[in-house]
Amino acid sequence: MPGQETKRRLNFDLTIAASLFAAGVVVSVLSLAQIRAESRLQLAQATPPLQGTPSDDQNKPAESKPGGDRPTTPAPEPARPDPQTQGAAGAAKPALPPAPAEKVGPPIKEK
Repeated sequence: MPGQETKRRLNFDLTIAASLFAAGVVVSVLSLAQIRAESRLQLAQATPPLQGTPSDDQNKPAESKPGGDRPTTPAPEPARPDPQTQGAAGAAKPALPPAPAEKVGPPIKEK
């Protein structure tokens, strides 16, 4: 009776397929539940906690002291390169060599 063996094999395969499908559904539901729980946790922490109103002492600016000391040292001057080193070997070299003549476009005509 080959039909009986085929029917038994088909039932076994269908049982395995159904159990794998059920396991997939269970894993999907658990994953979605975890994602939903984490998003709620992040949503709950999105806003900072409320703080009380500051007291009047914190709203006042710091008191200025008349006749206070001013700094006596002169402010540093910006660096200026020496004119001697402008054309010397110590000057910065261009990063790229000049373009070849065939790659240079025609001069722009002024209107």
